[in-house]
This record gives sequence, C-alpha cells and structure tokens, in this order.
Amino acid sequence: MSTIRQTAVEMLKEVLENKSFFSEVKTEQNKFSAQDSAFANMLVLTAFRHLVFIKKTLKKFIKKKLPASAINGQYALILGATEILYLNTPDYAVINSYVEITKHLADKYVGGFVNAVLRNICKQKEELKKEETGEFFPPEFFHILNQDYGKKTIQKIQSAAMIEPKLDITVKSNAQHWAETLGGKLLPSDTIRLENNGKITDLEGYQNGDWWVQDFAAALAVKALPNIKDKKVLDMCAAPGGKTAQLINKEAKVTALDISATRLKKLQENLQRLHFNAEVVCSDALEYIKNYKEEGYDAVLLDAPCSATGTIRRHPELMHIKRLKDVEKQAELQKEILSQTPKILKQGGIIIYCTCSISKLEGEKQIAAFLANNQNFKIVPITSQELCGTNDLAEIITEEGFIRTLPQHLANYGGTDSFFVARLKKEA
Repeated sequence: MSTIRQTAVEMLKEVLENKSFFSEVKTEQNKFSAQDSAFANMLVLTAFRHLVFIKKTLKKFIKKKLPASAINGQYALILGATEILYLNTPDYAVINSYVEITKHLADKYVGGFVNAVLRNICKQKEELKKEETGEFFPPEFFHILNQDYGKKTIQKIQSAAMIEPKLDITVKSNAQHWAETLGGKLLPSDTIRLENNGKITDLEGYQNGDWWVQDFAAALAVKALPNIKDKKVLDMCAAPGGKTAQLINKEAKVTALDISATRLKKLQENLQRLHFNAEVVCSDALEYIKNYKEEGYDAVLLDAPCSATGTIRRHPELMHIKRLKDVEKQAELQKEILSQTPKILKQGGIIIYCTCSISKLEGEKQIAAFLANNQNFKIVPITSQELCGTNDLAEIITEEGFIRTLPQHLANYGGTDSFFVARLKKEA
C-alpha cells in the first residue's frame, strides 16, 4: 500500500521530470487524510524551496550518478534530506521510511545506498545546516532574472522569495471589519493578509461568500480600472475568477472568457459561492476576437497567459522547471493576443494588461512593443493614490506609471508576488 511519503516522492518526480505544476499533481493525495495531505504539501514545497542546497549536499555523499533504474532513489534522498535538515523528523523514522520506499520503487540494493547516504547526513546535519547561505534560485532561473535586473536587485528578490507567503483575501466590502474579525492585517490596498493556518473553507465568511482568496498583487489590476459601474468589461483569460469577482463587485457588466472548460467550471463554482453572475464564454481568445461582431467593450482586462514566474513564493517548483525559452514562448502568445485586442475595444476604451511574471519580456517590454505598433494607444499612468488613497504603494509604481511588484516589496507585511500591470487607452 502506498504511503504518504511514497506519494510525495512520486509527486516530486512528476514535477521535476515532466515539468508539471505541483498543483496539478496534488490530486494524488486525495486518498489520504487532510493531515497527511498537509504534511505532503509542506514536505514537497520545502524541498523545492531548498532544492539548490539539498542537491549540493547530496553531491558530498554521492560520488557518481545513479543509473536511470535507480532514479527513484534520488528523489527519495531529496525528501529524506529535507526532513532531516528542515522538518526535524526523528532520524530513524526518516531513514526507515525512505529505505522502504526505495526498495519498493527500485530494489534492495538502491535501498541500501539510500540508507547509507541518509545515515551520513544525519551524522553531519548540524554542520550541514550551518553551510546553507540562502541559495534559492538554480542557474537556469538566473538566466531569466539576468535579462532585466542587476545583481543587487536579484539578491533582494532571492532573499524575499524564500519567505513562505501568507494567505491574502479580497472582501466584498468593509475590509476593516473583516480584518478584525479574521485576525488579519489590512494592507494599504484593502487586501487582508491572514496567517496561512487551517482550512480556508472553515474561516468565517467563506461559506456565505463574503470574500475570496486573491494575492495582494493580483488584486491590483482591477483596482486600476476606475468608474466601471454599468460598463461592459471583458475579463480575458479569466479563470479561476478572482478578477472577475472584483469586476462584478464594482458593478461592471462582465463577460468572463477562458479557453479551459475545467478552469471555467471552477470559476462558475467560485461565482456561485459569492452570489455573483457573469456571462461565461469558453473559447480561445484569438478565436473569440476574430468572430466578435457586437459593440466593442468599454474595457478589456487581459490577464495574459504567462510563465507564472512571479508566483515562485507560492509555487517554488516553478524556478526549477521554467527556462528562458518558456518565457520567450509565452511572450510570443501575449504579443499575438494583445495585438488583436484593440479590435473589440471602443474608442476611448481601456486595456488593462497584466501578467504574474517576473520577466519584463512579459511586461514592460511587451507594452513598449505594442505601443510602437499602435500609435492610437497611450499609457494612462497608474498612481499609488488611486490604488490606496496614499503614497504607501509608491515603491511599486514605475516611472512610466506601470505597476511592477517584486517579492521584496511590502516587506513590512511579508512581501508579495511579482506582478505587472499596465493601463492603456484607445484614443482613436
């Protein structure tokens, strides 16, 4: 019978070998209790957050590469080292568990090898812990960062990205009340930040649809859309629906578009819980634009498909599976969608372009290229004052008037995801 640790080994392997998102492989945990599933989540995510150092540590004890037939032993060693160095699991429990897992997934000889390596790590764990210097990004991820940021900024990004994020929520109204009720911190933009403990569905207000989970940075895109009451707004690439909910809450007439029927089902479930309604369309964005015959939209929120590299605090596996070529591929798709979006926008209409990417190729450089080819559009600068009524968010506003958040921003509140937002107006 599979154990929760064996399932964790298999999930780790699936993510690293097949470049899968961890959220996609977590379904393997469904057969286990909530407590066991929570342990597996913590174990695998901790491994990703420390994978650079763990691999360096294992090289001290492994003198030659394991054969392909023994690769499961490699993943067992990664999680075994994670428990020994970071989770304070008793040594004997770690060794026994991963040796048995390896015997089951490989053979007894590889199991013996895992046994020897883990025992050596246990003997030296205090010395090994002192050797960690906060390495977070693998070399491949530095290739992405080096395109846009200097050494000092990258160091700040790396240090801040290592901090495990808390839970952010957006409320329908009365943010101060809900911050007090839920024991959270009220961020300058009225996002509420909570300790990430317990089941979200058990928190007061969830079942009644008073709020939804949404990162602080992601919530800024809709905040950059003022005066949309009764306006016709398209939320392009809308699922799972956080921004759709914000638009509806601002009393816009919303069409939510996404290519994935599965993700749209989740969006509709979220809207139902929140007692919100929107027109929901399952379609490829380019096909939708091509076939669109109605009056243009007052605003289009293009939350463009992207590399998601801005979410590494929450999804640390991404820095181990994303390459510069992945960013470049997404940028080409973004360029194509953005170039066609003006066709469905009224004169005087607004495009909010946003991505949860840390790469400027998917943000600032994308907008520069668009404006060079679309002389009838201009940047409408976003200000801290309109986001929160004060200058408290000035650090996330660029010279051009874009929003660019990085993990080290809002340090007093625990940091944020990396996100980009631009506001463009169609003048003719």
